[in-house]
Formats: sequence, structure tokens, C-alpha cells
Amino acid sequence: MKQRLQWYVQSRCVKAFLTNLSRQGILDNMTSKPTTSHMSTAEADVPTTLAGTGRTHHMTLYGIREEQPGPRWQALHDATRQGYHGWYLSEGEGARPDLRTCREMLARHMPELVPVWERLVELSGGDEVSARLLTLWDPPRFLPGCSQATVGGRTPLLVRNYDYGLDLFEQVVYSSAFTGRRVLGTGDCLWGLLDGMNDAGLAVSLAFGGRPGAGAGFGIPIVVRYLLELAASIDDVRSVLRRVPVNMSYNLTFVDSSGEGLTAFVAPDSAPEFSPARVATNHRGTVPEYPERAQSLRSVERQRSLRSLLDSNPDITGLTSAFLRPPLRNIEYGRAFGTLYTVAYRPKDGVADYLWPDDSWRRTFDSPDATKTVILKEQ
Repeated sequence: MKQRLQWYVQSRCVKAFLTNLSRQGILDNMTSKPTTSHMSTAEADVPTTLAGTGRTHHMTLYGIREEQPGPRWQALHDATRQGYHGWYLSEGEGARPDLRTCREMLARHMPELVPVWERLVELSGGDEVSARLLTLWDPPRFLPGCSQATVGGRTPLLVRNYDYGLDLFEQVVYSSAFTGRRVLGTGDCLWGLLDGMNDAGLAVSLAFGGRPGAGAGFGIPIVVRYLLELAASIDDVRSVLRRVPVNMSYNLTFVDSSGEGLTAFVAPDSAPEFSPARVATNHRGTVPEYPERAQSLRSVERQRSLRSLLDSNPDITGLTSAFLRPPLRNIEYGRAFGTLYTVAYRPKDGVADYLWPDDSWRRTFDSPDATKTVILKEQ
């Protein structure tokens, strides 16, 4: 119990409180009328960004389609600026690198993203803290607990659960073409991604890798963005990850249009480790380096469940249904370890289905701006 409490406290400190009513008001003004299926009239009248009522929570996702950064991205920045700045400077001004260093690192390791970054800085009003934050060079730590799996064949599929705290989740699904390649994914850190796919048929998701500590490198959401902007195949993925430093340990799971799968364990100050494994949770390999941490997240149990599931050769429905049940689905929202969404990417078809036990929401590269409200239950 003590270990779990410590993990909860640490998790609550790693990200800014983003879900507040003023944020919702700004974002609601740039999207269409919310979808409130499976909700009663009384429930739909509750402020929907995060309305905790006992052991039930309402969460609104914002679907944004904007090929190049513009007014929708600017509204997202303005809505979350205070929260993100508080997170970025939470360890003190001196703990974060200066703007010159941040820009140099982005230009050195991800030069293709520099023009996009410059446009984002312009939209942020030239704010220096935002400019530094947006490079995601040496940011504060970020520790999500997740489960992810891929299937090859004619219809490659990546399915993942994102387990985190409701008030730490950006709640944006963004369709863009920032560098010319179409990318769709779940947003984080304003232009980074937690998971996503591109129009070359590549899909990826991230999970904390279980190894503590941090080092000089990029926050993982911008690495996921960079991979989807640049890579079209598993070979491309390997090439990018060998040259881009990361600031913490993560498992990245991929599938490309050929059906080839890959899991990469990345960590600061070490070369990436590549495996053909099609599943990953919150530890490195099959035997955790840090058993107590893995136990607190039931990482081994979830990994074994995923391996057994894939061994049974499930169809798409069978695989996604398993992600909606224990042990893969978690409901411990009180300690920032609840499944906020399940998403199934079919990158060859350009389809992402966001799933919950009683609801679903489909997004494609061409889906218009929209919102989706769902109910998350702790029991």
C-alpha cells in the first residue's frame, strides 16, 4: 500500500492540471456540438471536462482537424498555457534549459520540425517559456502506465490502453499535416503524441518503460510526433530511434503497412533495444529490472495476459474486447492509474476507433472538428 501511495503521489506531480472549466470553454468554442451518447439529459448538463460525481467521471475529448498550426492550435495553447507552464517550471526555472539550448537540440536532432516549431512559437505570441517547452528538450518527467499490442496480416492493427490521471490528460485527438505527411493521434504537450498513425501506414504507441531516472534528451511525446512525421516503415523507425536521445525510459510499440511489428525500449544515455515482441506494458523485456515498480502497476500480469491473448489468434473484436476488461483495463483513477481510453488503429485503412465499455468514437484523417463525452466508472 505504501508503494502504491508513493507511486500515486509521484504521478500526480509529473504533469500540470489541465482539465478545468476555463479550458473547456475555450476549446468548446472551436469545435462542434458535443456528442453525448449513452448519457441521460441530466448527465449531459454536467460540465463535461471533468465532473467527478462519487465514483463516476465525465470526460470530453476534442477532435481537431487542422493541417497546419493555426487558430485551433492557438486556442489549445491558450487554454492550457497556465497548466503547462506550471508543469514545465515545477522544479524551478534553473532546472530547465535555456531557449538557445532548446532550439539547438531541436535543430540538431529533429531539423524537419524546426519550421513547425517556429510557427507554434509565433502562435504562442513569442512566449519564451512556451518556446522552450515546445521543443520538449529535457522536460519534467512523464510516467504513464499502459498496455499495447499489435497484429500483422492483411489488416495491421495496433491496440492500446492509456492509463493515467484524468486531470493530467490533454484530451485532444489531432489530425494534421505539419510536414506534409498526414498524421492522426492522441495529443500531449501541445503538439506531441501519445499514440497515432500516419498516411504511410505506420502506427505507434508509448508506455513507460519501468526504469527510473532521467537524462538529457527529448520528452517522448515529441519523439512519437517526429517518428510519424518522418518514418514509413519499421526500418525507418530503427534509423530514427538510433539518433534521437530521450529523457526517460519507454516502450514504443509499432506496426507498419506490411504488418511487421516492433517494440523498442528506449532510455537516456543508452542505445535503443529492438525486439519483434508485439506486446508491451510497463517494464523492459519479460523480466522486470525493478520488480516492485512493475508490481505496483501489475505490469507482468498485463503482459502475460497480452501474450496469451495473441497466442489465441483473436480477431479484431476479440482483441479489442479484451482491452476493455481486467486485467488490461484499470479503474484506479484516484491514483492516476485508470484507463482513460482504448484505441484501435488500423493504419492501412486510416481509421482510429476510440473505445470504452459502453461507447466508441471513430476518427479518421478527414474527420471534422467534434467533441465526444464519455463516462468513466470506478466500479
